[in-house]
Amino acid sequence: MEIYLPLFPLNLVVYPHEELNLHIFEERYRQLISECLETGNTFGIPAFINNKLPGFGTEMRVLALHKRYDDGRMDIKTIGTRIFRIATFENPAPGKLYAGGLVEAVESEPEMGDDLDELVGKLTQLYRLLDVKSEIDRTTPLLSFRVAHKIGLSVEDEYKLLTLEHENERQRFLIRHLDRVLPVVSEMERTKDRIKMNGHFKNLDPLKF
Repeated sequence: MEIYLPLFPLNLVVYPHEELNLHIFEERYRQLISECLETGNTFGIPAFINNKLPGFGTEMRVLALHKRYDDGRMDIKTIGTRIFRIATFENPAPGKLYAGGLVEAVESEPEMGDDLDELVGKLTQLYRLLDVKSEIDRTTPLLSFRVAHKIGLSVEDEYKLLTLEHENERQRFLIRHLDRVLPVVSEMERTKDRIKMNGHFKNLDPLKF
């Protein structure tokens, strides 16, 4: 079923259940957020990539208004609710300063995924190499969305992940990415270790020819 949403295009990808803090300063988006605060209605953040709206985005709900400035700017906290696909786009929406359009909701089932063990293992390996402390809750549904911003994906790849319908597909996508990244990070660690040895005395056996 299609619904009409106010749209706030941004050069980023937001996932369901992700919390996002925003500083609102443009007049058109001050209008949009003010209306959401008054009515409790949601708005959409479609991904704006390479100066285009490729079509997918995330429906957002305003959780809190942290600060309203004297000039009308706002600091807000939002959360992603569900993914949508744009059906029509109007800029501006009728009678508004901001854009809007009909969107079709794309529901994400709370799957655990068949490749969970492999994904968690590779994530653990990456964080260990980077010396990053990160708790991986393997019981979290849609784990792929929860870790996507933390493994070095490009915005284009983050968008590709958003468009994949099933958790199995998303986990395999992330595993392929990690398979490319892990050897690079491992080599960086070995290089750092070699650099640390520079300037130190080394006990070397003389070569015999």
